[in-house]
Amino acid sequence: MNELDFRKRTAVITGGAAGIGFAIARRLAASGATVALWARAAVALAAAQAALPGGTLTHALDVADPAAVARTATATAQALGSIDVLVCSAGITGPNAPTWEYPVDAWRQVIDVNLNGLFYCNRAVVPLMLKSDYGRIVNIASVAGKEGNPNASAYSTSKAGVIGLTKSLGKELAKTGIRVNCVTPAAVRTAIFDQMSQQHIDFMLSKIPLARFGTVDEIAALVCWLASEECSFSTGAVFDLSGGRATY
Repeated sequence: MNELDFRKRTAVITGGAAGIGFAIARRLAASGATVALWARAAVALAAAQAALPGGTLTHALDVADPAAVARTATATAQALGSIDVLVCSAGITGPNAPTWEYPVDAWRQVIDVNLNGLFYCNRAVVPLMLKSDYGRIVNIASVAGKEGNPNASAYSTSKAGVIGLTKSLGKELAKTGIRVNCVTPAAVRTAIFDQMSQQHIDFMLSKIPLARFGTVDEIAALVCWLASEECSFSTGAVFDLSGGRATY
């Protein structure tokens, strides 16, 4: 692993108890960062904390609750002294169904977690970063937000929204020391696959020219560069991790 220097840096990772979020937290911690994991499942948070260096903080919350996000952001900044890095990785897929048959409650839940929750986290942390005029925000979107996956309209819509939010926020903060970018992975085999039909999983694999799924460590490698001081001239940008799938 090529290590970046995150000594004296602090990082919040939402969805950090498992999957892509945990891989990012692990790499940041290995590079010297003090990390705070935000996730819903207290048991998974405890297991993740035990697997990371001492000093790792955890907060159990639902990112779709704006008041909880605001409280947790303040508490985390007070505990760590600052929040230098925010990686928004919390997300769900929702069911696989045609748009005209998509359950309304499921649609709302996917948008609430993937888009509204990410907005709440960005909104809560930016003022804290502005105090020190430094920050790196990396939002986890998806190639589905660019191309639109059939039978996954809520997920595709939420991730397209993440791309748009990232572009807007990056421009708004361009004259500050804060950089805001997102990544658009193709499918990565994690526990999130448990939420999908096998037919949909097979469809996603068929779209990847490299003919394999990505790995969490491949995602973490790029995200950690985007979260570093070396990422100084990129903001409001979208970085692909799609095995050749992305068409733009």
